[in-house]
Amino acid sequence: MNPIGIISMQYNRPFVAADFAQLGRWKAAGYDFAELLVPEPGELDLAATRRALDDAGLGVVLAARVNLDRNLTSDEAAKRQAGADYLAYCAETAEALGAKVVGGPLYGNPLVFAGRAPHAVPESLRQARVDWCVEGLVKGGDAAARCSIRFGVEPLNRFETDILNTTRQGVALMQLVNHASVGLVLDTFHMNMEDDDICSALREGAAHMVHFQANENHRGYLGTGHIDWNPVVRTLAEIGYTGSISLEPFRRRDERIGIPFAQWKPPVKDETEELSAACAFLKNLITLNGGRK
Repeated sequence: MNPIGIISMQYNRPFVAADFAQLGRWKAAGYDFAELLVPEPGELDLAATRRALDDAGLGVVLAARVNLDRNLTSDEAAKRQAGADYLAYCAETAEALGAKVVGGPLYGNPLVFAGRAPHAVPESLRQARVDWCVEGLVKGGDAAARCSIRFGVEPLNRFETDILNTTRQGVALMQLVNHASVGLVLDTFHMNMEDDDICSALREGAAHMVHFQANENHRGYLGTGHIDWNPVVRTLAEIGYTGSISLEPFRRRDERIGIPFAQWKPPVKDETEELSAACAFLKNLITLNGGRK
């Protein structure tokens, strides 16, 4: 069966040593790995974190944190170099933690969370950004290969980036990069907005997938939104995807007017029941739809 994980931001951001007790709770709730943000230098002791994961019996997947200053598609060469340097750092961190996949919008150029509005660009700049992205990801792929890990490039919705929004664009980028250590992360939250059809997109991206994120249309707990998970999980089985699947639920209990939904909120109570139910929901569907037991 596909290993199922939970993102650490679901509990706390940043996730620090004081939060290590949560790892055992996630294992008890049925999860196989934690998806941790790539720690900034000094944020976590890598050896201690690996021991804590091992003690809890959890694997690990990493999620990269890009910004405008480490940005493969920046108009500024120094920032593109910082983006390439960051990928090398991510690969080395993954090796130290025992992770095999680092995913995220590795190309950079964030929008809303960077306070930057989208705007049209001339064709020459668009093509330059593609070229810069390919060059940076090839360098990143070389760093990944040296560390025996793989990078997963994640398309995000139109409000979060102006570089890669659809699975089809992701596949086109993979064909340009053409590196064995660089693949795709596909996330149903973004696919629900930007792809014509989630299952068709999964088939289109199948050859390049290195990680999958199963998220509801509204980022709530799995099974509480309108995504039809049966055909999604069936398609994963049909394309032979046996890799990692992580959940990234936001908290949505407070629906008062003016409450920002696009925000990770810390827990206010023990959520073991909800976490266990979401994990069991997905594992049951994998079993029912032909996943390996």
